[in-house]
Amino acid sequence: MNSGIADEGGGDQHAFATTRWSLILSAAESEAGERKARNALEELCRSYWRPVFSFICRRGYSTEDAQDLTQGFFVHLIATRAYARADREKGHFRSFLLGTLKHFIADARDHDAALKRGGGMTSEKLDDKAIAEVDAQIGRGAPWGSEEVFDREWAGSLVRQALDRLQQECTLAGKAELLGYLMPYFAAVEESAIPYGEMALRSHRPVTTLRSDVARLRARYRAILREQVRDTVHEDKEVDDELRYLYRALAAA
Repeated sequence: MNSGIADEGGGDQHAFATTRWSLILSAAESEAGERKARNALEELCRSYWRPVFSFICRRGYSTEDAQDLTQGFFVHLIATRAYARADREKGHFRSFLLGTLKHFIADARDHDAALKRGGGMTSEKLDDKAIAEVDAQIGRGAPWGSEEVFDREWAGSLVRQALDRLQQECTLAGKAELLGYLMPYFAAVEESAIPYGEMALRSHRPVTTLRSDVARLRARYRAILREQVRDTVHEDKEVDDELRYLYRALAAA
């Protein structure tokens, strides 16, 4: 299979696509079984637990309670079929999830006993190392509000997912080692900040080839990120605005 690395428009660009609205709407179908709904929501939990966890922490909950409530929130989506009320035409998926989370937190006392650690309904375990990282950021006393923290972590989740997918594609194409060399320099603003000479020695590739590799990989990364964002909004014309919004959220961090 063509990895899509050589040409931004080439290959099967949807091979590793993790859709958001499609997951939600599929789980909301009346004929969808409990297993299908659970699988969909566990995938959402893997993708988006960090913004949910960060939002809850910023609301003043302890780390332990925030973990409980984070897992409980995703279980809540399954148990109440809250996702069935999602309407892609009424806004961004980010807004839907945040609005649903706010309602859940407002009713947290009612759910506390029943949803401790997911109530046994979800097998998804939160990453302890990532929890420590997020918890440390929340505890720095930064002036961000809970919604700002949610947006920052939401943007970070999309970036991580895009990079993970790029890594999968590179691995299939036999270019995982090359990506490892280039990944630290993806965020370099100035081309001169990339030590092409050093990388050429390490990777045994000509500098001119490395420059082309960087350009192609960056283009593919941007295409993947756009594809992911496109699936969280209603129309194509909203993608650029959403990307700018998310970049601002990351820059504010």
